[in-house]
Amino acid sequence: MWYNRFIKSWFDQNLQNDKVLILYGPRQAGKTSFIQKYCNEIDEANYFNCEKPEVQEILESRKIQEIKMLFGERRIIVLDEAQNIEDIGKVLKLLYDEPAVQYKLIVTGSSSFELSGRIQEALTGRNLKRFMLPLSWSEIMLKKDWLWWLENADTLLLYGSYPGLIDVPFSEKKHLLQHLAGDYLFKDILKFDRIRHSEVLKKLLKSLAWQVGSLVSINELAQQTGMSQPTVHKYLDLLEKSFVIFNLGAFSKNLRNELRKSKKYYFWDNGILNAVINDFSPPGQRKDKGALWENYCISERKKLLALTNPGIESYFWRTYDGAEVDYIEHADGKINAWEFKYSKKNNRFPESFLNEYRVEEAVTIHLKNIHEFLQEA
Repeated sequence: MWYNRFIKSWFDQNLQNDKVLILYGPRQAGKTSFIQKYCNEIDEANYFNCEKPEVQEILESRKIQEIKMLFGERRIIVLDEAQNIEDIGKVLKLLYDEPAVQYKLIVTGSSSFELSGRIQEALTGRNLKRFMLPLSWSEIMLKKDWLWWLENADTLLLYGSYPGLIDVPFSEKKHLLQHLAGDYLFKDILKFDRIRHSEVLKKLLKSLAWQVGSLVSINELAQQTGMSQPTVHKYLDLLEKSFVIFNLGAFSKNLRNELRKSKKYYFWDNGILNAVINDFSPPGQRKDKGALWENYCISERKKLLALTNPGIESYFWRTYDGAEVDYIEHADGKINAWEFKYSKKNNRFPESFLNEYRVEEAVTIHLKNIHEFLQEA
């Protein structure tokens, strides 16, 4: 089943400017399917798969006449999987700066773009970029209805929202997800950092998976994985840039006993989280069902913000004596706060938090009201 992606509106808005448009993100998030369909809807677009050796050879030659022959007469050039082109940043800069060539360049690639930083360096001031993640709640709900979501909520908590997994038979989901969560997901990191084996990354991710929703100690992670603290820091950064995990920092403005430097880590997709710890038992039977629900809600909200309002800042809040708020958004001087409960029940927010800050909204999110949290930001 084809799912419409909200990123399309961003492309439509920027198709006529002179910037290079860059779409990147984790493997299997649907970038190629989206960009091929988008190209088919635009008469001026010419699509090139940069995994093809002949395309690689011509682009890597940087011979402008050969490249013009390859591209033909169409104005909009789409380079898919462009991370396969050596020094792709320099190639794009050449095409952008060439006065005899007036192409609109659209480039897609895996997270290696973000890992290397070469695109940004070569195209400073010349590019706009967005990332594509697994399907968001809103994108799924364009095809499904509320009853479907209520009936399939536990399945989404277990197997996540990668496009290739949503509609496959239940019996195939686990196998496909375990393949995705294997070395394939870490391909860019392994290649970028010349890591021969992924066991060290998996060990780190497993430690993070068991601590979703909890404060993470770099020292404890180092002890659990046998790595040095600087190495832990490096791999956490690589995993974030590869869109496997993301972090929330602590919100702190006024109170003396607020945590200030702590972080929590979450997975962009629940399926990857469960594959890492190899646990696909029903959420209702699991001790970590609260963490599963929290990871799902926060990751879906972060997807929504990335698409609609990337300027909103996200945090958690906690004091040294244990008072805590799961998730906070801060923008334009306004604060909204949420708690997440798998079961439908209200949660009391800490009085110290409510008394200290002007909170616009403080709501507990459960299975029956999640639509209120994910419909708009």
